[in-house]
Amino acid sequence: MSNITSTTTTAIPEIRTTNTELVTEGMKTTTTTTTIVMPEIRTTNAELVTEGMKTTTRRKDLIYSKWVQNGTTVAGGNGQGEKLNQLDYPSGIYIDDDHQAIYTADRQNGRIVEWKYGAKNGEIVAGGQYVGSGTDELNWPSSILIDKNNGFMIICDPRNKRVVRWFYRNRTYERTIIPYIDCFGIAMDDNGDLYVSDTVKHEVTRWKQGQTHGEVVAGGNGQGNNLNQLNNPSHIFIDQEHSVFVSDHKNHRVMKWTKGAKEGTVVAGGHGPGGALTHLFEPNGLFIDRSGNIYIADTFNDRVMCWPKGSTEGRVIVGGNGRGLGSNQFNYPWSLSLDRNGNLYVVDSANQRIQKFDVVDD
Repeated sequence: MSNITSTTTTAIPEIRTTNTELVTEGMKTTTTTTTIVMPEIRTTNAELVTEGMKTTTRRKDLIYSKWVQNGTTVAGGNGQGEKLNQLDYPSGIYIDDDHQAIYTADRQNGRIVEWKYGAKNGEIVAGGQYVGSGTDELNWPSSILIDKNNGFMIICDPRNKRVVRWFYRNRTYERTIIPYIDCFGIAMDDNGDLYVSDTVKHEVTRWKQGQTHGEVVAGGNGQGNNLNQLNNPSHIFIDQEHSVFVSDHKNHRVMKWTKGAKEGTVVAGGHGPGGALTHLFEPNGLFIDRSGNIYIADTFNDRVMCWPKGSTEGRVIVGGNGRGLGSNQFNYPWSLSLDRNGNLYVVDSANQRIQKFDVVDD
């Protein structure tokens, strides 16, 4: 009988730009390379895993984890508004473990806000002057990625129909890197290629570095529910094999498109809107662990679900207690992320807050 402790660590997706050609622990040679570190679940169990020069222990996957059922508010929670202790229908989220900070796309305030762990107020790091289309403005930002080493964010700015890069450390204003796109979700693979969901063309495109035109990698065959179609795709996630996972929002399902595929497979939901464990209702935020288990912000069911790889139904991990303001409730959970300790963060959009659910030691 195995003796597995519950000290779990999760590395969230992180973009790193380094001056290295070959990277090992403590050794590097100089050349600029952009990589993304994909999430991995670790804990102090009996399985040894060697990563480069470092040996660690690793949990099989996150599917066995549990979280407290009553969340703690770590950003917002002071009603709808534009003050620095408030949010206005937040959307995307990024967790920066190294600097102990939470970044969120504060949609209706047209800004990106940084909340240090334990802070009562946030700090505006992009936008926030006015909601608009100027070089210092955003209009309903929906998703963000952060390159901590170079100090810039990549932001979906959907009502301005653009994806922008914003240097936030020195408050340099934005540069449009993809124009004329009805973007919603963004992700990046380990080659530094950018993926963007388009809610009007019902597709996901991949943009290689230096290219001015994207390549369709999911959908692109008009609005519909066939396996080669999407219907208002929202959040996306790219795994280590460059498979594209898509929250197919209006089809109430999550789709997986392997690299080069002409059609996707349904990996969660797909039975129309509903509240059963086999159903989703307008899903949004996604997280995939290395074993292929899927974590979903099931927005209109006010819950977060986990679908084990290959399963025909999911399980509720937090929420699912009716729509409300209680610490065990949500009001349109929009996106999610995990920190390196396995704690879960949920953007509780219509409650104007971000909730943290600690992983349970068992």
